[in-house]
Amino acid sequence: MKDPDSVPQVGELVRILNGRDKDQFACVIEVMDGRFVRIADGDKRKVDRAKKKNIQHIQRLDIVAPEVKNSIVETGRVTNAKLRFAISTYIDDNLLKEGE
Repeated sequence: MKDPDSVPQVGELVRILNGRDKDQFACVIEVMDGRFVRIADGDKRKVDRAKKKNIQHIQRLDIVAPEVKNSIVETGRVTNAKLRFAISTYIDDNLLKEGE
């Protein structure tokens, strides 16, 4: 696991630990400062209404979705469909293999 004091990077997948969306997955779409990030999942939490979240309230999964990161770096934005695809791919690849 990475240093807990380090800031997540854009495109990184996270699990939400506290709040209404507890135990759901999301993707970091913006790093605001050393303490806060904006996250979205493309489904319940759309990109245009991304959630500002304290990094202490998320669990980093150490997986960066390249399609999300490249889209944000190149165009400055990402679509909800790309977020849904990145999160569902992670869930299908990792969680289903562990819990089958």
